[in-house]
Amino acid sequence: MLMTTMIAAALAAQAAPDTHASAAAPLAAQPASASEDESAVRAVLARYKSAIERLDASGTEALFTEDSAVFETGGVEGTYKEYLAHHLGPELAAFRAFAFSDYAVAVRIEGDLALATETYNYRIETKTGEIAMRRGVATSVLTRTADGWKILVMHNSARKPKGT
Repeated sequence: MLMTTMIAAALAAQAAPDTHASAAAPLAAQPASASEDESAVRAVLARYKSAIERLDASGTEALFTEDSAVFETGGVEGTYKEYLAHHLGPELAAFRAFAFSDYAVAVRIEGDLALATETYNYRIETKTGEIAMRRGVATSVLTRTADGWKILVMHNSARKPKGT
């Protein structure tokens, strides 16, 4: 329900006139076609995925808006910067390896918003030798900015694969 509310709020914010913008405010970048938009959104998601697999989140803050919201497996993590500081950063530091497989992404462009759904498997090996294998899904809302597409809302969850 919270995710539906976040998506509805993001869509409403995009549809509402901006009464605070100055006449000199820069316009958001406007790619020439929907396929370029989809490719640009996929590139943002691929950069994030690649950083996770490298166990190096350096620079990933630039993939998210300042007021982003991150939700993970039933928890509200706060903005991406907060999530990186208290959750993702320490978690990556404890891993020896992280690998995605069976990755698929679907992207839908709605004006200056993009809705993306990713499905995947992943395997984590900790520095202590523990192995975790999971089936995951992520839903993201991205917004077009003057600097390109950025993640506004990200929700991901995972579970053990059936039969394990």
